[in-house]
Amino acid sequence: MPLKLSLKPGEKFVLNGAVVQNGDRRTTLVLQNKASVLREKDIMQSEDANSPARRVYFPVMMMYLDDPGFDTYYEEFALRLTEFMGVISNPAVQSHCVQASKHVLAREYYKALMLCRKLVEYEDERLGNVASGVQNGGSAV
Repeated sequence: MPLKLSLKPGEKFVLNGAVVQNGDRRTTLVLQNKASVLREKDIMQSEDANSPARRVYFPVMMMYLDDPGFDTYYEEFALRLTEFMGVISNPAVQSHCVQASKHVLAREYYKALMLCRKLVEYEDERLGNVASGVQNGGSAV
């Protein structure tokens, strides 16, 4: 099934590890085959992995962008997820953690990322951050 991306002027995204930037007009791209794609809003720099939930998100993002590095990133993910789950008592959030882990083990990284994004949003709500989301804390790409 094709993936349709609607891009704003100047919007960046990563396509199979390459950073691509849209020109000065809105554009729609259709990807006809499977590819690793992350929009600018979903990309986190290493220095922005500065909270427990973001430290869970970051290695999943890296696995998605660099599958051959799975072993290195998985160890970090498992450690950070265990730490995060150790301090969370909300059953829905714990369920997101378990499901994210299952998706990672199945190498369904994008699905895991979307669940990790919910962890970041939950954390932001609890910490009282004004704006939630992955991009909160730094520039993307």
